[in-house]
Amino acid sequence: MEYISTRGGAPALDFEGATLAGLASDGGLYVPREWPRFSSSEIAAMAGLPYAELAARIMAPFVGESLAYERLLELTTQAYGRFAHKAVTPLRQLDEQQWLLELFHGPTLAFKDVALQLLGLLFEEFLARSDRNLTIVGATSGDTGSAAIDAVAGREKVDIFMLHPRGRVSDVQRRQMTTVLAPNVHNIAIEGSFDDAQAMVKRMFNDRAMTDRFAIGAVNSINWARLMAQVVYYFAAGLQLGAPHRAVAFAVPTGNFGDVFAGYVAARMGLPVARLIVATNVNDILHRALSSGDYSQGTVTPTAAPSMDIQVSSNFERLLFDLGGRDGKAMAEQMAGFEATRTMQLTNAQREGAAALFQSARADAGEMAQAIRWAWEMCGELIDPHTACGLFAARAAGIAAGTPVVTLATAHPAKFPEAVERATGHRPSLPARVGDLFDREEKCVDLPGEYEAIAAFVAEHASPKP
Repeated sequence: MEYISTRGGAPALDFEGATLAGLASDGGLYVPREWPRFSSSEIAAMAGLPYAELAARIMAPFVGESLAYERLLELTTQAYGRFAHKAVTPLRQLDEQQWLLELFHGPTLAFKDVALQLLGLLFEEFLARSDRNLTIVGATSGDTGSAAIDAVAGREKVDIFMLHPRGRVSDVQRRQMTTVLAPNVHNIAIEGSFDDAQAMVKRMFNDRAMTDRFAIGAVNSINWARLMAQVVYYFAAGLQLGAPHRAVAFAVPTGNFGDVFAGYVAARMGLPVARLIVATNVNDILHRALSSGDYSQGTVTPTAAPSMDIQVSSNFERLLFDLGGRDGKAMAEQMAGFEATRTMQLTNAQREGAAALFQSARADAGEMAQAIRWAWEMCGELIDPHTACGLFAARAAGIAAGTPVVTLATAHPAKFPEAVERATGHRPSLPARVGDLFDREEKCVDLPGEYEAIAAFVAEHASPKP
């Protein structure tokens, strides 16, 4: 399998190269040259497989010759052996149509673990083949940071620098990052928003002064390997609810568009997906883009769902590239215009292609709280604010009776106890495996929201290329 950049100007890479590179050298994102596709009989044969084996089956076409299938299965077995539920991503029924896909049974209680536990092992596997060190630089609006840090803490040949917006993540999210005291982990709190942090990370990938000295890699969803691993739980849920003989709709709390793009990939691979429902909070650039074609950056508004407080969704470029005929030159021009003006209109082909599978909804603070309250009072389930945005969108989507609607439950409710308690009167407790989180020592560096300060800190603490 070969990987190409959405902007057409970077060399094609194999799976190992794309995993270690993260962002393409032309500023684009790597995607497979073609989408592998399973037949209905092949999908039916996957029913009942343990999650680790299903993951290896789904990912094998993307991995190609970079890993033998037996080694890939060993890595998936190791990655998902750390999850607190044997099903890894269990389904829970809410009513006759609505379901929750619980993605928070990993070590940091968020869906990012499903991909990042594997990505950490892939980094270690590929780095062991060479004498290079990897400098991971990432931005987080909450959950990516803790999941990535847990996945690579203490691993050889890897340093991780994780930026988060100071005061804009929950206390649990912050502590899950800052209480990891491994010497290769560097937490940086910056002034500004997640979008500011993400922009600095992207700038570093294109800064020759940094990339000439350090092998810089990515763990957030601009890294194809992470997104690939997220495709698996769409198949897992679909198979449990009747695939390939029954289509399933998915409602996805969405900020950076990676999680829902994984659902799009699953559909391209042959999984019968009825609809993909994109759920945003009031930071609604994706809702506006999908409903009216207006992809224009607004001001980030802090909410009770901080992982969705995003106004520039990096992975949306992958969808636009695929729907626009995979024209790298045209995509580069379209993104250059957006980066210059912070506004962009989708083409007719992009709008029509998206409308065939996607719809969207926007949840404000009241609607978010209402969804949390409904899940508790009617179903006895505590859900976090991000999941609540997805559930609100799922219930408002108008999906035909008989089609299951699966909301991706992206975080454990105890990561956002104040918001859950305000809506329900019940304060969720942290699971016992992380119950001492507030007794642990924290380590974090405060830096201004200026690229030069971030680059200088990374350069001082990272391991240079050999």
